[in-house]
Formats: sequence, structure tokens, C-alpha cells
Amino acid sequence: MNVKPIGDRLLVKPIKEEEMTASGIVLPDTVDKEKKAEGEIIALGNGEKLTKLGLTVGMKVLFKKWGGEEITSEGEEYKILNHDDVIAIVE
Repeated sequence: MNVKPIGDRLLVKPIKEEEMTASGIVLPDTVDKEKKAEGEIIALGNGEKLTKLGLTVGMKVLFKKWGGEEITSEGEEYKILNHDDVIAIVE
């Protein structure tokens, strides 16, 4: 399935949370992990507000944790976000 967002929306692939802490402790599935709010832009709509933000495919961004709509395509998880769900660019 090829997903192309419309308007001022973007398709983001969330970056999976590490299963291990910085000190090397493996986190089991039973640990309540915080939802990750970082992802890579996969596709952009053609909205004017997205153009003003200067977002491009391949950029890493931070987004509101509970923003957007979660979808699954070919076994991969994605989020379709509104332009105002993006809160920062990760460099």
C-alpha cells in the first residue's frame, strides 16, 4: 500500500524505543514504556503550511506523543500527523 498524505499532513515512521537502557539493562515487555515521539518523515502532503515549516522527506522530527492517526502498512507502523503535531526538527 502506498500512502500519500494530503493537505498539511505528513507520514512519519516512528523511531522504535530502545529495548535497553544506556547502562545496559534490558527492558522486558512488561515494563510500561513511554510512547516515543520521534520519527522520520516518509511523505509530505502538498499543503502550504508544510512548505512554510521547511520540512522534507528524510528529516527526523519530534511530534506530540498522542497526535496523529496510527496506521499499519505492509507490517510497518506509521503515523499520519497534522503539521501542528510536529514540535521540533532533530539534527
